[in-house]
Formats: sequence, C-alpha cells, structure tokens
Amino acid sequence: MTIILFDGVCNLCNSSVQFVIKHDRKAVFKFASLQSEVGQKLLPKYGLATNEFNSFVLIEDNKVYLKSTAALRVARKLDSILPLLYLGIIIPPFIRDAFYNYISQHRYKWFGKRAECWIPTPELSERFL
Repeated sequence: MTIILFDGVCNLCNSSVQFVIKHDRKAVFKFASLQSEVGQKLLPKYGLATNEFNSFVLIEDNKVYLKSTAALRVARKLDSILPLLYLGIIIPPFIRDAFYNYISQHRYKWFGKRAECWIPTPELSERFL
C-alpha cells in the first residue's frame, strides 16, 4: 500500500490531495492526515515526530519519503505528463527541500488554514485510512 500523509488543516495540502486524487486514475494512493489516528500511529513507526506537521510524507514499499522527494515520487505515478516532473529528482535534495521548506513555512499565510481536517466525500472515503 502506498500512503500519503498530509497536514489535514492546511488548505494547500488539502488542494494537493484533491489534485492527486484527480490525476491518480489507478487509485494507487491512500491518504491520511498527519493529525488523524492513523497518521499518529504511522509517524512513530517510521521514526517521525507526531507533533510536527510541516512535511508531506509518502510511505511506499515500507519506506518513508519526505518533502520534495515525496512529492516527486508521487508525481511519478500520476496520469498524463505529470510523471515528467520526476526528472526534478536530479536536483540535489538540499536545493529542492530549501524551496519546499520556504513554501511550507508560508503555506498558512498564503493559502489559509481550516479549523478542522477536510472530510472526503462518501465516494472518496475508501481512499482514506
């Protein structure tokens, strides 16, 4: 199972999940918010803090990927020309993650924050853990 953990109160993160769902016709990905019971159980299993929600987390083949590496690995499995974004993996992680961190630090200010986690529609609920 391939799982994406995301900040459930972040508008940018929720929009990103909806984008992935739209471009994941094979339904490769399952989702859980970092704040959810499932997210809180998975984080320590992979050596991650349960109180930091500033990283996008991908769990694939029992390995954990964070930040830009996680995002690029997700893009690689999406439809259309989106897998071409994976070519960005050749950029050193310290450069990619600096850009990622800058957006992450400003995401609430730029995109807003929800008072509670986004609830998927009944049709999408099977994709959420």
